[in-house]
Amino acid sequence: MQGIVYKSTGSWYSVCAEDGVFWNARIKGKLKIDVEISSTNPVAVGDVVLFEPEDESIKVAMISEVMPRNNYMVRVSPHNPMQKHIIASNIDLALLVASIADPRTSTGFIDRFLVTAEAYHIPAVLVVNKMDILKPKHRDILAEWIDIYTKAGYEVYPISATDKATLTALIARIQNKISLFSGHSGVGKSTLINQLLPGLGVKTNVVSGWSGKGQHTTTFAEMFDLPGGGRIIDTPGVKEFGLIDIERELLSHYFPEMRDLLKQCKFNNCRHINEPGCAVKQAVRDKTISEDRYVSYVSILESIEKKW
Repeated sequence: MQGIVYKSTGSWYSVCAEDGVFWNARIKGKLKIDVEISSTNPVAVGDVVLFEPEDESIKVAMISEVMPRNNYMVRVSPHNPMQKHIIASNIDLALLVASIADPRTSTGFIDRFLVTAEAYHIPAVLVVNKMDILKPKHRDILAEWIDIYTKAGYEVYPISATDKATLTALIARIQNKISLFSGHSGVGKSTLINQLLPGLGVKTNVVSGWSGKGQHTTTFAEMFDLPGGGRIIDTPGVKEFGLIDIERELLSHYFPEMRDLLKQCKFNNCRHINEPGCAVKQAVRDKTISEDRYVSYVSILESIEKKW
């Protein structure tokens, strides 16, 4: 039988068969995976799998094969910094839910998420939540974010998850798509999903008053069907978005505003740091590339281990 993985709890998976019936499934000791990827989780939410029923009466099955993936999104494993963790697979759209205050999402975190989406060929959008609590100084930051990321080629959706009237454009954007939702704990991701899926009742939590940081409310990745068509994948809140398997030589290719200028650099192997005739650095001086984005690029470049 064939189905799609809707939820992963580490050892058990919720698989929706082609007839719409859900099965609780485990994986075989020797699982066949067509995509060669070393990860801490061999099966991810969004995977199309083949499974064999073990007990029809209680819908228990054994996953025997993971079908080839169209794409997947990864981050550094929270348990092993040398391994990948597949967040989800077969994604049409990656949404980063961020907030300017309560808690503050850093642009460095945003840029690392966007770099990963670019590296794995997944269109990404930025959703800025908690518009209802922004003070004037925060609104100035919002204007900067909109300017920076729209110039870089990304869509930005300012919303208030508690006000459904602000969600119209976002709802239209994710219709009939498989959309991954990610972000820091406390940015309102679960509140947003509850608005998109009335009656679901995803657990929400408040930001810790003493630390200003969010508390985890989602423990495992899980996929849900949207009423009008499409699916959303809710993922656990993350403190840091660790990059893995990003090559230094290719990093600038994952900044769309830089990618468009690479052929104009004097040297083919330009790193855009100290080289003369660099079109990227000139664009930063001309303010056609955001200085903040360039600083992020340099920071990420320095963090990537050199390969000799």
